[in-house]
Amino acid sequence: MVILDTLFTALLDTLRDVMPIAVIIFVFQVFVIRKRVPHLKQVLIGSIYVLLGITLFLEGLESALFPIGRLMAEQLTDPVFVHGGIEHIAEALRWQDFKWVYLFAATIGFATTIAEPALIAVATKANEVSAGAITVWGLRLAVAVGVAIGVSLGCFRIITGTPLHYYILIGYAIVILQTLSAPKLIIALAYDSGGVTTSTVTVPVIAALGLGLATTVPGRSPLIDGFGLIAHASLGPIISVMAYAQLVEWRTKRRATAETGEDK
Repeated sequence: MVILDTLFTALLDTLRDVMPIAVIIFVFQVFVIRKRVPHLKQVLIGSIYVLLGITLFLEGLESALFPIGRLMAEQLTDPVFVHGGIEHIAEALRWQDFKWVYLFAATIGFATTIAEPALIAVATKANEVSAGAITVWGLRLAVAVGVAIGVSLGCFRIITGTPLHYYILIGYAIVILQTLSAPKLIIALAYDSGGVTTSTVTVPVIAALGLGLATTVPGRSPLIDGFGLIAHASLGPIISVMAYAQLVEWRTKRRATAETGEDK
């Protein structure tokens, strides 16, 4: 009964959140466009699926992903684990001692991004409109690598306690320089790739990891240091996607130059 009550409460919350979207679409469809909703039966059935899916997903976040993120952060930052089973004073830990945290952050950031539905949709559409010039897996891997590096760097920031704005300023300075030299085909897509990482799969895990890390590392505040990890996850893909495009362009020009030289 407790589970049913929890699911029912989550369903009501989801319905309250989704209702404004449905009302706006209905008002524009009926009073502005002045046409009937096509395939109304399918739309209603799909809306029910959306409500149930979001409800179960949100409840799954609260019951599984958030606790797992906090648990992994606690275990990986435990002084006993860090020093191989030897008791140490937590305050004596150095940033170099958290190598497993950096590795876990990179791998979980990579894995969640690869599984991100929003990224799959964007990569598929990019492949279609570019006539295959942008491959689905090429874009997904480039974004995943950027998220992995960004999340790992964000964990380093939390552990060292350095201000967030230093990383953001340096990161966007790199983005501006890349924007000036990257192929025009990829620039807008690279900026959008940073946005799609802040979606259903990546955000809950990354947020839970950041808050858990800030809670367990001595001297860190969950409010001040725990947030900001998603900013790293959004910034990293912009840099990595443009870097990927620049690398491909460089290799293409180099190959073309080599072929021209052989022809001569």
